Amino acid sequence: MIEPIKQIVGTGVPIPGADIDTDRIIPARFMKCVTFDGLGEYAFYDVRYDNDGNITKHILNDAAYANADILVAGINFGCGSSREHAPQALVKYGFKAIIAESFAEIFFGNSTTLGLPCVIGTKDDVDALKAALQADATIEVKIDIETLTVSYADVSFAVTMPASAVEALTSGNYDPINELLAAEQEVAATLKAQAYLA
Repeated sequence: MIEPIKQIVGTGVPIPGADIDTDRIIPARFMKCVTFDGLGEYAFYDVRYDNDGNITKHILNDAAYANADILVAGINFGCGSSREHAPQALVKYGFKAIIAESFAEIFFGNSTTLGLPCVIGTKDDVDALKAALQADATIEVKIDIETLTVSYADVSFAVTMPASAVEALTSGNYDPINELLAAEQEVAATLKAQAYLA
């Protein structure tokens, strides 16, 4: 079993816009890698840099948010192509959790298996958090997966997450490959018991 994820505490960065798709999170031309290592530098590349490679005024380039590890987004985050590279790029960039109004289903699933919790808040709550972070980038944000709450400053609000994802994260059973490797003896026994392999 891997380390359970029950709480995430850090600073946040509010990402503007709605329907941020996986191509914006990680442009397709950077998906030629053999492994996911190094993908972090290409996260949101086409909004962080202009066509000439110059740094833009996007909030991710603001030094005040350089160490932010909680991404705060709008509705339908991670829509579009189901590429696993998108959550991988966010994890490699340094994000530990995402708070948004809603998530694309496949993106949510891919994120959960990486231990990148995605919690859903109402528009009003998410907008209020974004405004607070824009006013003060140093605000500490706490996500409690067990109680499904987000808190910052003197504010606390409820968030949602499918029960299966809550259970997987808080029990440390969110990585199916790790589960398979941990059950190596059981897998071997099952294979041995198959008549057609005898």
